[in-house]
Amino acid sequence: MKRFGVLLLILAVVLCVCLMGPRMFRKIGADLGSFSGDSDYGSDSGSDSGWDSGWDSGSDYGSGNGFYFFPIGSSGSGGSDSGGFGSLLFWVVLILIVIIIMSRRSQHSSTPHAGTAAGAARTPDSQLTPMSEYAALDPNFSVSDMQEKLSNIYVQMQNGCTARNIEPLRPYFTDALYQQFDRQIKSLVANRRINCVERIAVLDVNLRGFFQEGGDDHLVAELKTRITDYTVAEDTGAVLSGSKTAEKFMTYEWDLSRPTGTITEKQEAVTERHCPNCGAPLSVNESAKCPYCDSVITFKDHDWTIYAVKGIAQRTVQS
Repeated sequence: MKRFGVLLLILAVVLCVCLMGPRMFRKIGADLGSFSGDSDYGSDSGSDSGWDSGWDSGSDYGSGNGFYFFPIGSSGSGGSDSGGFGSLLFWVVLILIVIIIMSRRSQHSSTPHAGTAAGAARTPDSQLTPMSEYAALDPNFSVSDMQEKLSNIYVQMQNGCTARNIEPLRPYFTDALYQQFDRQIKSLVANRRINCVERIAVLDVNLRGFFQEGGDDHLVAELKTRITDYTVAEDTGAVLSGSKTAEKFMTYEWDLSRPTGTITEKQEAVTERHCPNCGAPLSVNESAKCPYCDSVITFKDHDWTIYAVKGIAQRTVQS
């Protein structure tokens, strides 16, 4: 009986690893923020479920060893480790887990397939005010201009990830978010790896709504994109992970913020900036630093900055 209890304990540990492993760790793929990975996840249905971690200004997660740590969740079971029904239930669950894992590994579809893990939870619609009402706060705000702007920033972000240099994009991020992205880039450099993001296409930008919090306006946008991504060794060019041909259809949620009461500058004045430190004219499209006094330039006080990014879903199409 004692040996049976030890065996049951070992099997229980194995079951826990099977259950928690896929959700505790996820291999870093590519794209800035490392939302793209080896396994698909999330849903495009708009439901609010699953893990709610992301690269944001209020939390830091992950590690430098190439894995993300996912919340395990609150699932669990009580009861004793004895009794016929408990043992039977244990074996049934274990067999089902093995069958599910084997089934998923055997699936190689040429079309997007169901995710193997949950994606970040979308901001609920109930927390958002329709963008049609934002004109009352900012008559110069243009939905189409913002959609175009976010599309361009996304492409620049992925190109910056491949180039391992995102400093020119610093004005578009809050300081906390930029530091998190920058740590990803520094990790790639330190490990002598190049994260290649190619065939970038922004398929849709949907401004879902806005809310106000802590003296700031927050704009919530959902981006749907297509990329290919893979990581190569810097010295040999050998592919270490990812695929040069598999297309990944990504869904992100971006939270942009700026101080409440800010009015959008007219188009002709957008590129006319002056250094807040020395007053010198500058173009934020060229560098995130003033060329005269080296002060870091951000849009924090007069334009939208990206406050948080969530990975909602990934769908992979094998070519």
